[in-house]
Amino acid sequence: MAELRKVAAFGGGGAYRKLRGILGASMVQEPCYPSPPFSLVHSHATSFGFKEVNEEEKAKLVGNVFTKVAPSYDLMNDMMSGGLHRLWKDRLVSKLHPFPGMNHLDVAGGTGDIAFRILDNINGVSHRALQNGQAEGEDDTKIYVLDINPNMLAVGKKRAADKMLDSRCLQWVEGDAEALTFEESSMDGYTIAFGIRNVTHIERALDEAYRVLKRGGRFLCMELSHVDTPLFKQIYDYYSFSVIPAMGEVVAGDRDSYQYLVESIRQFPKQEKFARMIAEAGFQKVEYENLVGGVVAIHTGLKL
Repeated sequence: MAELRKVAAFGGGGAYRKLRGILGASMVQEPCYPSPPFSLVHSHATSFGFKEVNEEEKAKLVGNVFTKVAPSYDLMNDMMSGGLHRLWKDRLVSKLHPFPGMNHLDVAGGTGDIAFRILDNINGVSHRALQNGQAEGEDDTKIYVLDINPNMLAVGKKRAADKMLDSRCLQWVEGDAEALTFEESSMDGYTIAFGIRNVTHIERALDEAYRVLKRGGRFLCMELSHVDTPLFKQIYDYYSFSVIPAMGEVVAGDRDSYQYLVESIRQFPKQEKFARMIAEAGFQKVEYENLVGGVVAIHTGLKL
């Protein structure tokens, strides 16, 4: 079940700054089951799930979460989604339209799931081109896998080695989505899957995505999102708050990290609001597609 929605384009690069002074309380989501016990109104406060924490503290807390879950991250993704996350990621990559010789940045991509799919897609394009007698530059392809957590990157590197993937194409980078070290206009594509809700300042991450993309570059973000259908929402909320943390405790020995997961989803901006944030960062042709009734949303935009 998928639903595609387009968002009217806002003013070009830099117009987003006009909204920053008024975002404040408007970023708070309507109370959801269970209701967050606070409103974020302080400029130096942010959310860690339903808790209010200092901005500096959030980065440490999120880092601790992913250090704990790294060894069981992929297994838990399979169990929580019933394997559907694999189809969702395939859908994301199909929207990217990868091509041989591209420079691509996958942010919060530590375990390599998105990068491996992009590389497989490019290899398929190159193989078909060779069969047709056309030369393609797959050796020039560079996929940069960036993650702030070294434990997640370690999992990805091991998986790449086990798959015997071309190390010339994959580059593993420890870094911050809010302060990328890549040059301006250096990337053909940018993906971030299930990661942007964990950053402290979403707007800064979007600014950086826009900065590093070339003209014509494609931005794609896949994130757990919001369900609006009342009956389905009831079922989804029960599953989220009653089943997922218990599953985390049994499978990963870590209930708290998965409690944070479901709370952080409720704190993330709804689909339309996040689409406007992307447009205000300067991206054009912004649209989003709901999967499974809004459990997951894929947002896309172009730097023109």
